[in-house]
Amino acid sequence: MEAKKKSICSFSGKCGGCQWIDIPYEEQLKRKQAMLAKLLKPYVKPDPIIGMEHPFHYRNKVHAVFGMSRKGPVSGIYKAGTHEIVPVVSCMIENEKADAIIATIRGLLRSFKIKNYNEDSGYGLLRHVLIRVGHNSGEIMVVLVLASPILPSKNNFVKALRKEHPEITTVVINVNDRRTSMVLGDKEQVIYGKGYITDTLCGKTFRISSKSFYQVNSVQTETLYRKALEFAELTGKETVLDAYCGTGTIGILASEKAGRVIGVELNKDAVRDAVLNAKTNHADNVQFYRQDAGKFMVQMAEQDVKVDLVLMDPPRSGSDETFLTSLARLAPEKVVYVSCNPLTLARDLEYLTKHGYCAVKAVGIDMFAMTEELEVVVMLSRK
Repeated sequence: MEAKKKSICSFSGKCGGCQWIDIPYEEQLKRKQAMLAKLLKPYVKPDPIIGMEHPFHYRNKVHAVFGMSRKGPVSGIYKAGTHEIVPVVSCMIENEKADAIIATIRGLLRSFKIKNYNEDSGYGLLRHVLIRVGHNSGEIMVVLVLASPILPSKNNFVKALRKEHPEITTVVINVNDRRTSMVLGDKEQVIYGKGYITDTLCGKTFRISSKSFYQVNSVQTETLYRKALEFAELTGKETVLDAYCGTGTIGILASEKAGRVIGVELNKDAVRDAVLNAKTNHADNVQFYRQDAGKFMVQMAEQDVKVDLVLMDPPRSGSDETFLTSLARLAPEKVVYVSCNPLTLARDLEYLTKHGYCAVKAVGIDMFAMTEELEVVVMLSRK
């Protein structure tokens, strides 16, 4: 019987995060292209997939769970679909500096007498550590997620941490005192630095706070947004609606080539960051609204507001029928759909192609090497 080939990652069998870690990268791209072509066959033939030059250590947002096991304190990654912590020390797709900072925090816990949180009993202090790294700026944010607001000797803790990692630019305490699977709580306290980091993307500067949505793969995000704007074919006169706008990244990038950009987003922290991002980048032709995107579009249609292009980047679950109905009612000439889930994209394309649109072009962008995930951009035009 043939011996099972050893994985290049010692945690791959237990973690489940990188399903394709042992498949050669060129083969991964072929599989993703075939999967996308099959899903989109009824609507459009996708262009060749855009892969990564360096498919390892690309994640600029790293999350480690701190908890208890039968053997004592442990930190690492939740095993896929469970709350069992796999003690991952270094990960082949995570930023290496972030992994090193997490290792230092692990070492400091004992000397500062900080106990890991126990999910079963509700005792203990440290629940999670979240690290965000500015790919171009080099700025680093450390978020310590605690079960209660008091970190013993917090100033000395920060001093000890920054002694090992002087590149850390801000440290934030986030308080999550609920028994929940959510990582972040509502209350925050900045204990070092300005409480956020900035990074540049396609020549624009963006502010990233602990709760901001910001793509985890900076290099491929630039490729993704450039492709989306290429598909948009803006001439400088258009009114653009950026639905699910998050912190305003793609809308602000589009503002250079559009007449007017309207961003809509439900998350209040994201909208606050979006407004600040527009100000920082002198994007005077952008306005942001905090509202449900579907309801917002219904109101626009009722008021006969003309929109030439809708940029949409929905969550993994795709768009709901309320949103898609509103979109069809608003009837923009073009839609650029950015999707992080080809399955829900195909479902939404079925609806849109039955309600006045045809898919003109599509391309897959590999943002998540070593996994089955794929980002896709589709341009739709009104029939």
